[in-house]
Amino acid sequence: MHDLGGVSAFLCEAVDTSPHALDDFDREVDAIRQILGMKRVMSVDELRRGIEAIPEAEYHRLSYYQRWIRSITANLLEKGVFTEAELRAALDDA
Repeated sequence: MHDLGGVSAFLCEAVDTSPHALDDFDREVDAIRQILGMKRVMSVDELRRGIEAIPEAEYHRLSYYQRWIRSITANLLEKGVFTEAELRAALDDA
């Protein structure tokens, strides 16, 4: 739970380290992050900063890779890679 920045309520909870299968969404998000890193559009540090900025209640509601895509989206919006209107239009077409 390092993304919570040391919130004391979670420091003593056990971390599930058991192996788990990745689904297509997980793989796609990881691929997007890797491409953005290779093209120097977004760093791992920016990914982590975005994850740490997710409000606590939402953080707990989201899966691991949902946190990643939320951070990626926020970073790309912030950098002007696309606008909220373009994002909405793309989601409406999906």
